[in-house]
Amino acid sequence: MISSLSDRAEYSSLADAIYLNQASLGLMGQPAVTAMHTYLDDIGRHGNMNLTDAEEVALFTPLRENAAALMNCAPEQLAIMFSAGDMLNQLPSLFQPRAGSKFLSVSTDFPAITRPWIAYAETHDLELQFVDERGDTDLTDALIAAIDDRTSVVAVSYVQFSTGSRSDIHRLRDATRKVGARLVVDVTQAAGAVPIDTRGWQADIVVCSGYKWLGGHGGVGFAVVAPDLLLHTPPAPGWMGAADPFDMQATRLPLAGDARRFTQSTMSYISMAGLTVAIRELLAMGAPKIEAHARTLASLLDEELQGTGWTPFRAAHDRAASSHIITLGNPSGDVDTTLGNIRDANIVCGNRNGRIRVSIAHFNDESDIRALVAQLKHG
Repeated sequence: MISSLSDRAEYSSLADAIYLNQASLGLMGQPAVTAMHTYLDDIGRHGNMNLTDAEEVALFTPLRENAAALMNCAPEQLAIMFSAGDMLNQLPSLFQPRAGSKFLSVSTDFPAITRPWIAYAETHDLELQFVDERGDTDLTDALIAAIDDRTSVVAVSYVQFSTGSRSDIHRLRDATRKVGARLVVDVTQAAGAVPIDTRGWQADIVVCSGYKWLGGHGGVGFAVVAPDLLLHTPPAPGWMGAADPFDMQATRLPLAGDARRFTQSTMSYISMAGLTVAIRELLAMGAPKIEAHARTLASLLDEELQGTGWTPFRAAHDRAASSHIITLGNPSGDVDTTLGNIRDANIVCGNRNGRIRVSIAHFNDESDIRALVAQLKHG
C-alpha cells in the first residue's frame, strides 16, 4: 500500500472526496488555515490596534525567507507580489526588447505568460513566435530549434499546465545566453511538487503564484529577479517598494536595493500568513520526497491503465514527462461524460484541452489512484 506522504487528516475535504486536482485550486492544509484564522482574529480584524507600521513591513520577512529556501535563491532576489501575473505584466516594459526582435513561447502555454507580449506587440515592432507542443517530440528541443539571433525573449512554464510536459531550463538558459535573449520561467505548476533551482537555472525572471502545490489561498505570489534587473526601476513601482515604506516622500522614488523594490502595496496579509506556514511544511517534507511520491503513484496509474484505452500525453518514461501532472486521452472515450461520472463518484480531476488532467499531491495515496482507474475502466 502506497501511503500518503502527509497527514490526510489535515485536509478536511478528503473525508468526502478524492482530490486529484491540485493543479487547479489546490487543497489547503489545516496548519495554513489555522495560521490565516489566527492572523485575522489576532491582528487583521483590529486595524492598527495590534500592528505597528514596522510590524506590517516585517510581515513579509518570514514568507520571503521560506519562499527563497523553496526556490533556492537568495532572499534579496525574491520579490513578494500579488501573483505571478503581477510581474509577468511588467516584463515587456522592464526588458524593452530591441525593435525587430522576436518573443518566443509555447502556443498552449498559460495565457498569463503570453498575453502581456501580445499586447506589447500591438504597439511595438516585436514578432511573436509560438512553438506547438507535440506528445512525440521534446518540447525543449522544439524551443531551442526556434531560437535564433533575432530572439530577444523566451518565456515558458517549467511544467505545462495542460500536459505536464517539463522543459529543461538549464538547456534553455544555455541557448538563450548564446543569442543574448532574456529567459522567463513560470513555476506555478511545479513549485511545491518538484525541486526548483533558480540559483542553478540563472533565468532572468522566475515567477510563481502562491497556491496549487504551495498550499496557499491566492492573492500572493513571488518572483525571483536576476541581479542585473535589481538595478532597474520597476515599470509599476509602488509605495511598499521603498527601502523604508513608511518614509512616505511623494516627490522621490527611494527604491529598496533588492527585490523588495518590486513589491507594490498593502496586500493580502492573511494569505501571506497561510502561505508562510504551508511552505514551511513543504520544506520539512522536502521537494525530492514529494516528487518521488508522485512518481510512485504515477507509475501505478500507468500500470493500471494498460489496456483501458486511456493513455497519457507523454509516456511515463519520457524525460519531458512530469509525474504530478498527467493528462489522459482516449480515442473512443467521451472526456466530458467520463469526467461527469468521475465527479459523481466524488473524485475531482480537471479538464484541459479536451483531456482529463490528473494532478497528484503529497496527500494522495494508492487508494485514490485505484478508485480513479476503476471509474475510467467503467467509462
